[in-house]
Amino acid sequence: MGLRVVCSTFLWCAAAIGVAAQVAAPHPSPTTHDIRPGPAVTATRLLSEWAPSLAGTPGDTKVYILDGREPGATVFVAGGTHGNELAGIVAAVVLVEHARVEKGRLIVVPHANNSAIADVDPERPGPEFVVVRTPGGERRFRYGSRRTKAADQGAPDPRKYVHPKSKEEADGTEARNLNRLYPGVADGTLTERIAFGIMRLIQRENVAVAFDLHEAAPESRLAWMMVANPKNIDTAAAAVLDLEGRGLSMKLENSSTTFRGLSHREWGDESPAQAFLFETPSPSMVKDAKAIDFVNDPRLPLSRRVGGHLASFVAVLAAYNASAPPGAGFSIVDVPGLAETEKAGVGAFLR
Repeated sequence: MGLRVVCSTFLWCAAAIGVAAQVAAPHPSPTTHDIRPGPAVTATRLLSEWAPSLAGTPGDTKVYILDGREPGATVFVAGGTHGNELAGIVAAVVLVEHARVEKGRLIVVPHANNSAIADVDPERPGPEFVVVRTPGGERRFRYGSRRTKAADQGAPDPRKYVHPKSKEEADGTEARNLNRLYPGVADGTLTERIAFGIMRLIQRENVAVAFDLHEAAPESRLAWMMVANPKNIDTAAAAVLDLEGRGLSMKLENSSTTFRGLSHREWGDESPAQAFLFETPSPSMVKDAKAIDFVNDPRLPLSRRVGGHLASFVAVLAAYNASAPPGAGFSIVDVPGLAETEKAGVGAFLR
């Protein structure tokens, strides 16, 4: 009997039948950012070290490593999966610039999709830069789109996007949404290559706990949400209870079994890592954001959103440590929480 494969793009068909899917990705230089590593950063690498096909493309991005004094678990944090979700990016940068690991190792990618940060979202356009004031002066953070820049993708958008593990259809532009593409394709489109690189990093570095930091529209059901792979839902539940006792209410949701390609689902399914995604509500996630102050919005200031990400990060790690095998724990200090960031402002924890 002949093999019949029905799918939305050549790449997915090729993957389904075992053919090497190669796309000629463009090679402009990747966007650079004003990130000032703190003294606890022990190495700075590039994602292309785990995915060589990213080298020289706009999808390559810096990877910061903080080694502790004692051996322990490896923890991974991704900000900037979507270039217009500022709190996740800034929370990741705070870890790079301010945190110290005592036991284990922390790997941080502040701009997971470095192409999206250079794009403009036609649905929710924003400023090119967002300014955060710090004791040492102003810091400028790029503000982009939720998708890879179309000119960087290396292939046109399909009419409809369908992940190979799913039957659910999405708009074709979602083929450029990093959080729909895991576990990725080594020589696929630029977005697939980024997903492949992050997945390979998690696998090869034996990551024990992995976090993807996001933002959602204030009215979205995802706002103030923690999503966890089913295998680590108990860890997430313990963290949510801890956060509730500290004054931060986070909803909890299991990864979908049918809607695939998401970080918390595929990272956890394709590796031993416990995988989590956090969503804070961003005031910029509206159709007309011209009058919105992205940093000092009176209801949802950046300090509260970044503090929520960092507090959730710490709570999950505490829950993980409670059941970690001997020698497999993780210890980190100088991570500001919700009360600290709200009181001092997030700029106080940037260099």
